[in-house]
Amino acid sequence: MGRSQKRKQESLSFWKESAAKSARKDDDEPYPSHARPTPEECRSVRDDLLALHGFPQQFEKYRRLRLRLAPLSHASSPAIDGNGGAPVESNPSDGDDKYGLSQRESVLDGLVSVVLSQNTTDVNSQRAFTSLKSAFPTWEDVLAADSKSVEDAIRCGGLAVTKASCIKKMLSCLLERKGKLCLEYLRDLSVDEVKTELSHFKGIGPKTVACVLMFHLQRDDFPVDTHVIQIGKAIGWVPAVADRKKAYLHLNRRIPDELKFDLNCLLFTHGKLCHACTLKGPN
Repeated sequence: MGRSQKRKQESLSFWKESAAKSARKDDDEPYPSHARPTPEECRSVRDDLLALHGFPQQFEKYRRLRLRLAPLSHASSPAIDGNGGAPVESNPSDGDDKYGLSQRESVLDGLVSVVLSQNTTDVNSQRAFTSLKSAFPTWEDVLAADSKSVEDAIRCGGLAVTKASCIKKMLSCLLERKGKLCLEYLRDLSVDEVKTELSHFKGIGPKTVACVLMFHLQRDDFPVDTHVIQIGKAIGWVPAVADRKKAYLHLNRRIPDELKFDLNCLLFTHGKLCHACTLKGPN
């Protein structure tokens, strides 16, 4: 069995297992005796990180989009001042032009942007996405282009060969399965259905799917990257032996839905800025 086929099967197997577990009782949770984090701990850490960093500007447009699309669904997660972390009263549509929300980003745009963000900086991934869209205005153009041209367009984001191959294979699979290059139908699916759909695409792993769910479909999911799992272990939210897949299942079960977005963005940002937290443990 080829390496890529094996990864695809592992990803599909993981999401099927995840969907099955979400329908079972709590005693099937990967760490049933690990009663952390509590909702109170989640809220406390969220508030402490907001006071320390403010809300990260790189995620502000996604937060505003969530507030605009469902302003009443997260009553305990108020609008936040990005500079100081203090809750403020605001119109969810205020600042749409400033944050690029006047024109809604497509789900396919979002998926490709997440792929391009892997193993690089935010600045470089955004440059790569802008360069790709400039060179190929439509996803049909990307699919029709030779691989070398796509690689050249995204080279500034790093891992150009791997990412170009992933994007083109994903587009080809999408066209074959749906007859057009569009993922907007995912907006009408459940979280588990979205996971199953995206698992069909080679190179699209669990973390990428979780990021699409949280940022581009405005669902309550909690991606687990290196920063999140390191801090989670350091403060005792997941066992020290936890791998990323089990940490994902555990944290998504323990963290209240209304806190997942803010807390994830803040833990990711804190992990990049404060390496001491992963070195000093619970302190």
